Amino acid sequence: MTASSSLVRRLGAARWVSPLVFLAVWEVASRIGVIPTHTLAAPSTVLRSLGDMIVSGELPDNLLVSFERVAVGLTIGVALGIALALATGLSRRAELAIDPIVQINRTIPTLALTPLFIVWFGIGEAPKVALIAFASLFPTYINLYGGIRSVDVRLLESARSFGLNRAEQIWHVILPGALPQLLVGVRYSLSIAILMLVVAEQINASAGLGYLVNNARDFMRTDIIVVCLLVYAVLGLGADALIRAIEARALAWRPTLLGA
Repeated sequence: MTASSSLVRRLGAARWVSPLVFLAVWEVASRIGVIPTHTLAAPSTVLRSLGDMIVSGELPDNLLVSFERVAVGLTIGVALGIALALATGLSRRAELAIDPIVQINRTIPTLALTPLFIVWFGIGEAPKVALIAFASLFPTYINLYGGIRSVDVRLLESARSFGLNRAEQIWHVILPGALPQLLVGVRYSLSIAILMLVVAEQINASAGLGYLVNNARDFMRTDIIVVCLLVYAVLGLGADALIRAIEARALAWRPTLLGA
């Protein structure tokens, strides 16, 4: 083992010291009564509740419902963001017609639209998915639009000199050049989709992680609330890791990803 790899291992282990100390202090404070159970359950209680919820199927079933909501909403939002960004980024006329409307809607707080979405879509699944889709549209749109407009003009001139028509320029030059920005936008959209899922599931949910949180709040089960918060965090980290993996594969041609 080289000295550098040994140093990396020690640094990696050192990063776990403060979280473990934090958990130990939390556990001790809960056991001696400094932190009351109704305020925050001990880590051991949280882990026990997590195991019980997994074994009973309560957590997997509700997690699947939440996952379906965020997946559908994110897919709609990202698809609309890509379509609008392609239109406005590739056409001046479309930009004049569409971009002002998108920018106006972007400045509206998504949470403020919750009552309106309930009036429009009722209190079923539709408003939950609509909130997630609406919020996740804008990061994808803004980043892809910026990526298209920032493609080096010299690359387009070179493509024209090689005889590429407009469609070929878009496919071989503009889209690959804008792909890094698109993936950044999708990563932001994923984060916002998880955030909006928390809000959306407060709308008369009969299943899902938000439903579990609401029930746990009514019965002051802080252990279940912490379990759901941990699951939300894992969902966010997992989604981000997925986009990072796609990014590393799709952008392998970039020198920065190869360590050059």
